[in-house]
Amino acid sequence: MADCPPVAIVCVGMAGSGKTTFMQRINSHLHTKKTPPYVINLDPAVHNVPFDSNIDIRDSLNYKEVMKEYNLGPNGGILTSLNIFATKIDQVMGILEKRTKPDPETSNARPIKNIIVDTPGQIEVFVWSASGSILLDSLASTFPTVIAYIIDTPRTSSTSTFMSNMLYACSILYKTKLPMILVFNKTDVQDAEFAKDWMTDFESFQAALKREEDSGSFGGVEGAPGGIGGGSGYMGSLLNSMSLMLEEFYRHLSVVGVSSMTGLGVTEFFDAVREKAEEFERDYKPELERRQQERQKQKESKREKELEKLMKDMNVPSSASKGPKNTEATRAPRKDAIDTISDMETDEDLGNLEHDSDPPTDEDDEAASNSNGDGLSQRYEAALADENRSGNGQDHSFSRYLHASRMN
Repeated sequence: MADCPPVAIVCVGMAGSGKTTFMQRINSHLHTKKTPPYVINLDPAVHNVPFDSNIDIRDSLNYKEVMKEYNLGPNGGILTSLNIFATKIDQVMGILEKRTKPDPETSNARPIKNIIVDTPGQIEVFVWSASGSILLDSLASTFPTVIAYIIDTPRTSSTSTFMSNMLYACSILYKTKLPMILVFNKTDVQDAEFAKDWMTDFESFQAALKREEDSGSFGGVEGAPGGIGGGSGYMGSLLNSMSLMLEEFYRHLSVVGVSSMTGLGVTEFFDAVREKAEEFERDYKPELERRQQERQKQKESKREKELEKLMKDMNVPSSASKGPKNTEATRAPRKDAIDTISDMETDEDLGNLEHDSDPPTDEDDEAASNSNGDGLSQRYEAALADENRSGNGQDHSFSRYLHASRMN
C-alpha cells in the first residue's frame, strides 16, 4: 500500500452545505492518523478558512482586484480568478508530483496519501467552466481522483429538494466522468437514513411523495379531494418519473452520512474513498487514457490537414512527388545571384551598371512557381512580358527578386 499513489479528494457542494467545515474535519482526522494531507484551496472569495492550505489561490490572486480590474460581479470575479490560476496548473502539478514522491534523502518523511481540494460554493463556476475542467483533468491524469459532493441533509428532507440534489449530482458525475461520493452532511441535526432509503427503496420514496402530495406541499390544499392535495399533480408526476430515471444512477454512487461538527461518519467516508480509488484505477483510468489518445489523434489529424492546406495554398508539391530537380541542393547556384535585396536595390538605384548574368531559364521559372504559388507565377509572367516589351536587356527581373527573397 505504500507504493499506491495518493488520492485526490475534490470537495464540491452548494453554498451553505458545510463544505469548508467538512474540509476542516477530514483534515483534522488525517492529522490525527499521522497522515497529514496536502491541502489546496481554490476559493478566491473566502475570507478565512479553518485549516492551513499548502496551495492557496488567494496567494496568487486578489479576488477584489480582479473584479475591479475587469469590471466584474462576484461570480465573474471567481470565474476569472480560476481561469487565471488555471494557467499555472503545470506549476501546481509539478509541486504535487514532487511532494508526493518519496525523498530518498529523508527516509523518515511520511509520503502524502491524500490531496484534498476545496472549491468555490458556486458549483457551476467550477464544474462547468473551462478552468474547472483543466484542473480536474490534470489531477485525474496523475492521481486517482474522487469527487465528494457535499449535501445539506436538513434542507434535503423534502422529496423536491432531494431530487434537485440528485439531478445536480448526476450532472456533475457525467460532466467530470469521475467516481463520486455523496456526503450527507450535518447528520447531527438530521439523520441521513431517510435519504439512503429513498435511494435504495423505490417504494419508500413513493410513500414519502404521496404524503407530501396529500399534505398540499405542491400547491394544493391539505385534505382536498382527488388525493393530490388539490394541486394539478404535475409536480408529483415529475418527481415520480425522475426517481425512476435515477434508479440506475444510484447504483454507481457511494452514500455516506457525516457530521462535520462531531466527526461522526468520517471513518466511513475514507473507507468509501479507498473503494472509489480502486474503482478509478479499474474502470475510470482506462477510459481517461482512451479519451486522451483520441484527443491526441484528433490534434495530429488536424495539424496534418492544416499543413496540407498550407502547402496547397503555397502550391508546394508533396514530398512524394518532389524530384531531385526541384531541390535547392541539386541545383547549382548562379554565379551572379544577388545575395541580398539591398544589393539589388542599390543596382537599380544606380541604373547604369551593366550585368553579365544569363537570362532567366525555365528551371528558374519552375522553382519560382513552386515556392511562391499561383499568384507569384502570374506576377512572374507579367514581369517577363514587361521586360520583353522594353527590350533593354536588363536582367534584374522578377526571377532575381525571387532568388533574393528566398535568400533573405
